[in-house]
Amino acid sequence: MKVFVTGATGFVGVAVVEELLAQGHEVLGLARSAASAARLRAMGAEPLAGDLEAHAVLRSGAAVADAVIHTGFIHDFARFAQSCAIDRAAILALGEGASGKPFVVTSGLAALDAAGRRAVETDRALPPSERYPRASEWAAETLSARGISTSVMRLPPSVHGPGDHGFVPMLIEMARRSGVSGYGGQGANVWPAVHVRDAARAYRLTVERGPASVTCHAVAEEGVPFREIAKAIAEGLGLPCVSLSPGEARRHFGWFEGFAALDQSASSAATRARLGWQPDGPGLLSDIAHAGYFRAQD
Repeated sequence: MKVFVTGATGFVGVAVVEELLAQGHEVLGLARSAASAARLRAMGAEPLAGDLEAHAVLRSGAAVADAVIHTGFIHDFARFAQSCAIDRAAILALGEGASGKPFVVTSGLAALDAAGRRAVETDRALPPSERYPRASEWAAETLSARGISTSVMRLPPSVHGPGDHGFVPMLIEMARRSGVSGYGGQGANVWPAVHVRDAARAYRLTVERGPASVTCHAVAEEGVPFREIAKAIAEGLGLPCVSLSPGEARRHFGWFEGFAALDQSASSAATRARLGWQPDGPGLLSDIAHAGYFRAQD
């Protein structure tokens, strides 16, 4: 099949494109620059010039494809609400061209209504709010209610592997700046995690199963203690690993404090059963030690 992929030259998107091509699918990738288009051609994909605010382009890309995977998101946390609004509008535009086709929207596990227990696929996301305005799942539900089957792929806080530029590299940079790798309190709060190649395979398996309105969890490790993540970073940098008081944590993590304090284990049992998905990539702590996280900034 021909799959239209947004975010096709991002960290997750590249893995998705490579996974689809390796399994014999064609890929049409959204490219917001000449450099992105060239990268897609080098991978063997066809570029489509545009960005997440070019709604006519999004609709046309979805219309000419057999399936759509939306991994694009503007990771600008200084303008997070605006990024979320752009994402919501892009999903709705893509849905107009994806009617009757497999359509997978990306969301995260950070905003589930599952406090104090392991999150499962049937848990609802909290509604968009001023505190956390991401509306990916709201948009997917809106489309499904209109008869446009839309699936959701929830990613954990750490999708890791070579080339990662997400939360773990942010933590590494904070440790470099402060001279310590820190965790709040006992550091017993946990982050789910998945290797990027395993996540890409979950996307591919989802579209191959045809149009549906389902929620999937791309989760390999249900919960890695944040203290262990901080220790792995400390070892990689040769820095002390320290417990931080609430005030120290606010100063150390800044705007990232809420993510650093996230305590949300998550299951992928239903996803594994539905897709026949078995993640087999390295774990998060192994990747922090061996996947070039520190070499990239030396």
